This record gives sequence, C-alpha cells and structure tokens, in this order.
Amino acid sequence: MKNTTLCYIEKDGKYLMLHRVKKKDDLNRGMFIGVGGKFEEGETPEECLLREVKEETGLTLTDYKFRAIVTFVSDRWENEYMHLYSAYDFKGSLKECTEGDLQWVEKDAVENLPMFLGDKVFLRLIAKKKTPYFSLKLCYEGTTLKEALLDGRALDIAKI
Repeated sequence: MKNTTLCYIEKDGKYLMLHRVKKKDDLNRGMFIGVGGKFEEGETPEECLLREVKEETGLTLTDYKFRAIVTFVSDRWENEYMHLYSAYDFKGSLKECTEGDLQWVEKDAVENLPMFLGDKVFLRLIAKKKTPYFSLKLCYEGTTLKEALLDGRALDIAKI
C-alpha cells in the first residue's frame, strides 16, 4: 500500500482545488482534488504534506490539522493510505503547478466539479465540525465507488 497526503486549503469560504489536466497517465486526469502526493522514504505524514503543498502551490502552511486516514481499495490501481488534512493559514504566493491548474473554488460549488464520489464523501465529512477525525475506507471497481466504511461501519453516502 502506498502512503500519500491530501490537503484542502481553506481561505475566505473557498478551497484551493487542483484541476488535474497536465500529467499523462494520471488516474485523476480531468478531476478536481486538493493538493498533496506520495511519501518519500523516511517522511512523516506532516513532512510529506508540507513538502507537497510547497512543491505544488508555492505556499508554506502555517496552520493545518490532521482530519482522517482514508483507505482506498481498487481493482484497477494500487491500494493506498491517504492522510487527509485541512489547512487554514499559509504564507507565500501561489505559483503555477506542473500537475494541473490551481483554482480557489467556493466551498458550496465544489461538489459540482468533476470529482470521484469518494472525494465528495470525505469533503462532506471534513465540512462537518462534529467529525474532527475519522477513518474512511473507499472500495472502487474501476471508477465506481462500491462500498464506503466510516470508522469500520457501512456508510450510507446519501445521508452524509
């Protein structure tokens, strides 16, 4: 299982979203996601988070919070443990990203963007203040979300 980080940076009621349009053979091609990436040897989740955000955006996070561990199981791609974060403050200026186009998107408009259903699930969960930390398992067949487990229990996605 590979380890990755993903961060949703918040500012003025918006999330910084990465529209993945520049990399070839990208499983997220055409989708909108947060920023993050794969761990390098010996990195902690926080070290990976800070490095990936800096590389992809030019920003240095100054206030962030660990929100969840998301386990992706797929019949098509390598299984993954994703360490999910929210960030609330940063310094620096946005730079061009080699993986896609960075855009500030109103939080209430994010769900209308092209995204995997599982991403919408964990975005809904991090938006709930009463869900400070969670474990989410997302099982995919191809690009179809077949099962979601929240803290080990079956999740009715329609009720989030």
